[in-house]
Amino acid sequence: MRKLNEFIWETHGIHAGTEQDHVKHGIDKLEDIIDKAIEAKNPSITFIIHSPRLTGFRYIAERDTNVKFIRGNRSYLNYPKRIANLREKYEGQINIKYGVELEWMGPDLGLQWSRSKIFQAEDADYVIGSVHFAPEGLPYDGSKEEALELLRLRGSLEAYWEGYFNEMIQMIECFGDMIQIIGHIDLPKLNVDMPEALVNFETSAHPLANKFRTLLELIADRNLSLDVNMAGKFKGVGVYPVQSILRRANELQIPVCVGTDTHHVRYYGLNYKESLEYIQEAGYESYVSYSKLIPENRTIFDDHELKVKYTVLNKGIELLNQRLDNAQRRIIPDFSFGGSFSEFVDIYKNATGMGDYNAIRIRKWGKSVTVTNEVPKGSDIKVNGLFSEHLDEPGVISSLFNTLASEGINVETARLKSNNDGTAVAFLSLGSGNRNVQSAIDFIKGTDTGLFNKLIYKENAELPNYYREGVYLLEMDGVDLKLALSEKVILTKHHNAPGVLLILLSALASKHINIIDLRLGKLNDTGYSAIAVDGDSNVIKALLTKLGEQYYEANLIEFHSM
Repeated sequence: MRKLNEFIWETHGIHAGTEQDHVKHGIDKLEDIIDKAIEAKNPSITFIIHSPRLTGFRYIAERDTNVKFIRGNRSYLNYPKRIANLREKYEGQINIKYGVELEWMGPDLGLQWSRSKIFQAEDADYVIGSVHFAPEGLPYDGSKEEALELLRLRGSLEAYWEGYFNEMIQMIECFGDMIQIIGHIDLPKLNVDMPEALVNFETSAHPLANKFRTLLELIADRNLSLDVNMAGKFKGVGVYPVQSILRRANELQIPVCVGTDTHHVRYYGLNYKESLEYIQEAGYESYVSYSKLIPENRTIFDDHELKVKYTVLNKGIELLNQRLDNAQRRIIPDFSFGGSFSEFVDIYKNATGMGDYNAIRIRKWGKSVTVTNEVPKGSDIKVNGLFSEHLDEPGVISSLFNTLASEGINVETARLKSNNDGTAVAFLSLGSGNRNVQSAIDFIKGTDTGLFNKLIYKENAELPNYYREGVYLLEMDGVDLKLALSEKVILTKHHNAPGVLLILLSALASKHINIIDLRLGKLNDTGYSAIAVDGDSNVIKALLTKLGEQYYEANLIEFHSM
């Protein structure tokens, strides 16, 4: 029996830090919980905050107060800044994530209200969409008296649940683009029974069973995750959702998130291992967490080598997602696994094998990346190219490309390595028609005195091996790159012609963005670049929007997963 982890990367984590805007809901200090997590040697902690609700959606206890915006308008607005300050304070000690539980309050004013709250939740790692209240203004998770009143209004147990599922479906259709996770899908069981048609939804012909099957299929089609929430167990009604629902979700390849949904510091860490046992019972061997809205796959097993492989997988998922436009992002893509990663073929349905090729290929919507943590081997390929030893400063590589372009010389591939002492080395393989290379070298030596220590053109030269330990981007859309991933990487797909890449390099130099590493590749008339950079992210993103039509794709990739 393989040992399960004692820790989980939560999504529906701990509700806390909401000051006095809330009504006895998550008012413990964030710092107290972080200190407890560090003491437990946990690598990460996840906080979650409810979006404020409209005044008409209140529990009995809340109606007796003078708090208008229930669950706190002021604390909600302040939350992103507080989390940012805590990340700075505890940097190097623990990873801090935070999410929003977005309240569904109908498709009219409630929808506009919720959209406004998403804009206020700057830099949230994820958003959970939850239905707590019926359109009648009564809560599903309030008191027994409130639940019985809603049951009376709806007329039957089946109608009670059908209304809840209708609201879930409406929520997904209205703001499925704003959320990543569906919260506690069978929440009403807290106060009312589950009807027979729902208990046996897998085989029942009842309209309620069909409604629920439709809901699960909609979640799968929208690439949303399902909240596996331990709060129900704590409240005596069992985990949300029941096992039959979780088994069907697994069949539909719906990813699951795990969380304790606790509201007090004394319950932090409760039921971590139990949540993994629960999803394993339904057939899951992995679950997802989120950073900056992008899913991360996590193993349920306490296996160091497996965790390292998942780190590589998550880097690739982040990389591919950030190549996609906003409408296509936030997905678990399709996979191919090879070499030491081949065991993932049995974990991920529809994954394909790559034989002994020790890598992970991750693809969606016509784009792919291939990643590995195996250091690439050197090559015996002989090429014509330019060797450079130069200062490791912004603009130096741009100057080299600029001069080559002025002579009509196209750079086919490039390799760059920083020596971490203020100098760097590079090799640029050049296209055909290099009669003017010496003229370009003489020009550089004359105009860029002091920048280049050595600049030599060689024919039939061997490609240098500049590789080091790390996670590598081996390929982009099948084009060889072999770039060691760093904190910030620019990926481009562009017209392969002299001077095109110079546009990007000149733009970076103009804003003093330093190039740490550089790899170029090509496929016919299409060029590819992978550039590790150091500089202000907002400045870089702004530059990438101005490169012109010869750039088919230009993205800044920033890595947040662990």
